[in-house]
Amino acid sequence: MQIMLDNFIYYLAVERGLAENTLSAYRMDLQNFLSFCQDKQIKSWSDAGKNTILMYMMFLKQQAMSPATISRRLAALKSFFRFLTSEQVVEFSPTESMESPKLSQKLPNVLSTSEVELLLMQPKISQPAGIRDKAMLELLYATGIRVSELVDLNLEDVSIAEQFIRCYGKGSKERIVPLGSLSASFVEEYLQKGRVKLIKKAQTTNALFLNHHGQRLTRQGFWKIIKKYGRQGKIDKPITPHTLRHSFATHLLENGADLRSVQEMLGHADISTTQIYTHLTKTRLKEVYKNSHPRA
Repeated sequence: MQIMLDNFIYYLAVERGLAENTLSAYRMDLQNFLSFCQDKQIKSWSDAGKNTILMYMMFLKQQAMSPATISRRLAALKSFFRFLTSEQVVEFSPTESMESPKLSQKLPNVLSTSEVELLLMQPKISQPAGIRDKAMLELLYATGIRVSELVDLNLEDVSIAEQFIRCYGKGSKERIVPLGSLSASFVEEYLQKGRVKLIKKAQTTNALFLNHHGQRLTRQGFWKIIKKYGRQGKIDKPITPHTLRHSFATHLLENGADLRSVQEMLGHADISTTQIYTHLTKTRLKEVYKNSHPRA
């Protein structure tokens, strides 16, 4: 059973070109189901029928897992059993007629423009690390790219003169995103005054953003950085790297950008993913109306 699971992950990586984070999520979810099957003395995938999967779904509910997590795990099983069917390991998929738990639509957390300004003011640009942090925050808000795309940027991916960046999103899809003149100037300052001091002698790397060891900054490293500045600025909202991405999209739509352009800049394959931000702008409009209209 483990062999077919490993074959599926290999298929996702090679044939479909999924990102490492996505592969890790699939591997974790399916490994969990495999452990469940082994506990139930199920020794082949053809024996893991619909009743087994229903028992597994019930088991996840008993573990107090959220509907979103259960839905994701069922989606992974559906993909896996389709693969097993195509490989003729099972005759048909027991998951085809199974429906995912209904999810309540959770609106993403967004900063106001004044909160964004407050966050961007926090780094101390008198130090190399502060210059780097300022450049990263400005670039993230200016482009709306994912944190994984941010830390994966190389020197050749940024054009200061033409004011754009090239990044690689999910499935290694390349896209070009405009870089505003203000954020471009902070990235340029980082290259001239910050990066040259962070990179260590005898080291060669084309990574754009470096840690204090002179190596590529990690997602976890940047997560700690943005959390620190959120606390430092006393911003009373949970802040993650994705918060600036959400804020980028919402502020663009609030100021008249069209949905298709925002979709392209965010790198969303489906416009329905981008449409969540239109709900946010409507919610903000209601708040403005409620707080401003004398008879609201």
